[in-house]
Amino acid sequence: MVTLDNAITARLKRGDKHFEVMVDPDLALSLRKGEDVDIAAMLAVEDVFENASRGDHPSKESVEGTFETTDIFVIAEHIVKHGELHLTKEQRKQIIEDKRKQVVSIIAQGAFNPQTKAPHPVSRIEKAMEEAGINIDPMKGIDELVNKTMDAIRPIIPIRFDTVEVAVRIPADYAAKSYGDVVGFGELVKDEWQADGSWIGVIKIPAGIQLDFYGLVNRLSKGSAETKLLK
Repeated sequence: MVTLDNAITARLKRGDKHFEVMVDPDLALSLRKGEDVDIAAMLAVEDVFENASRGDHPSKESVEGTFETTDIFVIAEHIVKHGELHLTKEQRKQIIEDKRKQVVSIIAQGAFNPQTKAPHPVSRIEKAMEEAGINIDPMKGIDELVNKTMDAIRPIIPIRFDTVEVAVRIPADYAAKSYGDVVGFGELVKDEWQADGSWIGVIKIPAGIQLDFYGLVNRLSKGSAETKLLK
């Protein structure tokens, strides 16, 4: 159990009602990420407050009417998952950095330049985000952050999310042992084994990872495979 000195406040507002619990910052953050957490270990105090700093408690009727239970562990889990976490400065900084990296990675892998049909380098995406003044909210979900970032950088660089289909032919010497890795890279659209033992397929992949896909195919086939961008 975390001490009060090291605990942070998790707060949930429902109408004019306020509910707070004092929690371990690291365990609360893990719970928000979807990880399994020992709720008893997360709580600094096994109690729910209306205002934790003053020690004020909500009425039992208010708690039960809102959460349909008086079980502090169930209530605390709900507050942490659906309420606000008052993070430490270090935590906030780390979450922002982690989410920024995730946003950049998702855009780099899934988006491309519609003018050249080529992926954007990570450095170009990062520069566009800097020019657009992107601020990462540590409490926002990744999908929402990606959408807002895309809206902000479109006026700066030509970019959009899309998928492409790539035709692949792998010679018989490498087809069988390459098949699993190649098919697992994206969505299999066409799958044909030829009489000579070679394999022909069409794979749908995010536009931003074309070069990674070509690199994989070339490595597995020792450069003997053929690829063609279809659309």
